[in-house]
Amino acid sequence: MGSLRLTENRLAPKAETNGSVTHRADDDKAADEDKEDVAVQSLLNKLIRSSLVNTTNQVEVLQRDPSSPLYSVKSFEQLRLKPQLLQGVYAMGFNRPSRIQENALPMMLAEPPQNLIAQSQSGTGKTAAFVLAMLSHVDPAQTWTQCLCVSPTYELALQTGKVIEQMGQFYPEVKLSYAIRGNKVERGQKIQEHIVIGTPGTVLDWCHKLKFIDPKKIKVFVLDEADVMIATQGHQDQSIRIQRLLPRDCQMLLFSATFEDSVWRFAERIVPDPNIIKLKREEETLDNIKQYYVLCNSKEEKFAALCNIYGAITIAQAMIFCHTRKTAGWLAGELSREGHQVALLSGEMVVEQRAAVIERFREGKEKVLVTTNVCARGIDVEQVSVVINFDLPVDKDGNPNNETYLHRIGRTGRFGKRGLAINMIDSKHSMNILNKIQEHFNKKIEKLNTDDLDEIEKIAN
Repeated sequence: MGSLRLTENRLAPKAETNGSVTHRADDDKAADEDKEDVAVQSLLNKLIRSSLVNTTNQVEVLQRDPSSPLYSVKSFEQLRLKPQLLQGVYAMGFNRPSRIQENALPMMLAEPPQNLIAQSQSGTGKTAAFVLAMLSHVDPAQTWTQCLCVSPTYELALQTGKVIEQMGQFYPEVKLSYAIRGNKVERGQKIQEHIVIGTPGTVLDWCHKLKFIDPKKIKVFVLDEADVMIATQGHQDQSIRIQRLLPRDCQMLLFSATFEDSVWRFAERIVPDPNIIKLKREEETLDNIKQYYVLCNSKEEKFAALCNIYGAITIAQAMIFCHTRKTAGWLAGELSREGHQVALLSGEMVVEQRAAVIERFREGKEKVLVTTNVCARGIDVEQVSVVINFDLPVDKDGNPNNETYLHRIGRTGRFGKRGLAINMIDSKHSMNILNKIQEHFNKKIEKLNTDDLDEIEKIAN
């Protein structure tokens, strides 16, 4: 892509820790999940995705003009892309469009341009989709900014920038610049790069106060991670102020992993007359996961039960969830002393460290991943055959967190395989939580006696 205004070493995400990458512990007694930053979670999901998620979600398309034909594509050739962009798409390993891309790309590449609000979780190819749209709409002969992409944090902006560089590797005429803290541009200059990606505050300054960019010449405006944006102080207002500077015929593209009411209200203010692509909710199903509980009196008894399970059945890889970092650290140490290959994941690690731990686990270098709730969502490891809730998931008020339970045990039984989930119960309170989880999912959780090796062996069949 060339002509990046930052040198490579200054682009390293470690250079800035503004609270969205580095996360520090205040209190071990508090659950990690209550402290987790949504921007950290989003970045972690991006870093650990080595391939597209094979989602079973159905896509629901709501068109601005219901009378116009609904186009979807099954191949990138159908999009009539510039040859150098098609080459970039294939070089990135995309053989055919993902489910979100099938429907979103024809809308984003249409003439005249169509506005879009799209829901899609991390790993479904949405970044590649809007990057392809931006690269397609650029006229390299015009030496001014034509596409603007706003991300909620410095680190997420860099991740999108990497996708632009990869997809545009055979299209060197298109230049990219980053509107982020520390990227100094001399006053009075105009940005000549065709695509600018940055954070809301800096982008607003470049467009309004410093006038590095003429917002009236912007053809495509992308707002990524809208749900993270809304959770970040001030970003919502800055994004709306940027949008007001843009021409009426500018194409507006907004993406979000979740669509709560606050995201919808925000989206409606930013994107006039939109097409909408939503993911229909996947049915909550635990049919192919066998669930058990084990009665214990202490964490030491839980650990002994765990050792008995490992002694009786063959486990390819396991994920073990704890409520606090302190418990996770203790358990990882005990398992290591027993000779297990253990990876530990918790909230005081910076995102790059967490991504490296998950990558090692994905590659099978460690067989057990002990974690707090930082990665209950967004990790798909095909070899995970057992999930153990060393502590049951609860919300900040101590009530059962059914959604987290589903995400946790959903790490096993994936890709149509049978899975196994084991819950450790150490008090009347945790038994009460388990009973409420059973009621919620209308699914009986069987008792397991871990002192009986024959009984443990049966559950593996």
